[in-house]
Amino acid sequence: MIPVADALARLLALVEPLPGETVPLAEAGGRVMLDDAVATRDQPPFDASAMDGYAVRAAEAVTGADLEVAGQSAAGRAFGGALPRGGAVRIFTGAPVPEGADAILIQEDAERQGSRVRVVTPPGRGEYVRPRGMDFPAGFRLPGPRRLAARDVALLAAMNLPTVTVARRPVVALIPTGDELVEPGETPGADQIVSSNNYGLATMLAAIGAVPRMCPIARDTRASLVAALEVARGADFIVTLGGASVGDHDLVAEVFGAEGLALDFFKVAMRPGKPLMAGRIGGSVMLGLPGNPVSSMICGEIFLRPAIDRALGLPARARPRRRGRIEAAIEANGPREHYMRAVMREGADGVALLSTLSRQDSNLLATLAEANALIVRAPHSPAAAQGEAVEFIALD
Repeated sequence: MIPVADALARLLALVEPLPGETVPLAEAGGRVMLDDAVATRDQPPFDASAMDGYAVRAAEAVTGADLEVAGQSAAGRAFGGALPRGGAVRIFTGAPVPEGADAILIQEDAERQGSRVRVVTPPGRGEYVRPRGMDFPAGFRLPGPRRLAARDVALLAAMNLPTVTVARRPVVALIPTGDELVEPGETPGADQIVSSNNYGLATMLAAIGAVPRMCPIARDTRASLVAALEVARGADFIVTLGGASVGDHDLVAEVFGAEGLALDFFKVAMRPGKPLMAGRIGGSVMLGLPGNPVSSMICGEIFLRPAIDRALGLPARARPRRRGRIEAAIEANGPREHYMRAVMREGADGVALLSTLSRQDSNLLATLAEANALIVRAPHSPAAAQGEAVEFIALD
């Protein structure tokens, strides 16, 4: 068995970043922009009014001044020409400030009388004027690589960029294995269970920018495993679920080896999740996850998520850890790194408080669904008392 950190480093070394593709901005949300985006214009592209009122010269708009209204400036319909001496221009929020004006007399501080406006409370110079380029100038860069959130897409649109170069989404083929499995909705036999790992991992993968490919269940025969592999070929990742241990019916390593798998490592010193392997087969990264549902999902968090980030051109690193305090004592850990399902809440002092769930068996999905954190216990950690600090990974 190898340590978790070593296994992750070796897996990431197998993954190559995917090439980019150009997509319309409307389709870019959630995608990973690979390179810096550069603004083609100032924003705003002119001095703009921040309020409804009158564009004036601050030096002329003193208390009691009576100014002639020379016209108006609205959003998309600017006032033509410069502001006349002793004049004002009716202006609306977002409209261009006329040449010569350097302040906005807001309408609450003015009294309109026909074609003239009287200053009640004078504005300071520059007041309520948004200068050209106040948000960003032409040449402003939004750095990549980055996963594009809604706010990023709004910024790219304001930068006048109709398209963006993003990483191609990695295709991940998921192959559940085992004679004991049936699909959800089917009627299981007395000795069968419903396949769940592939559906949970597919949801995880779609949320982080990958394209899951659901393969048929591979039975515990060489012919069935080879047939499933043929369906999976061409994917960027081939992920098997189960069949990676050493029992008489665990055939993945043997069958895939005969089909060209170059195995990099097998077995990791973690729980849940020891029977895990990785390598390359053809042009695909192969990752063999355990069959127990919780083991499979936790290994997906620890290994598959960083590997997908690497493929997308993002910084590839272990899942971020925080420190918190446990609300009840934890017994000493054994020789494998332990990922304990827990419920996390924020304490009054801002420090996270964690309660381990009582049932930690690797087949208990209900417990995993209840958890929102994984407490990480290093190998051979001594018992931890109530209130002691521990590391944990927050679950999305």
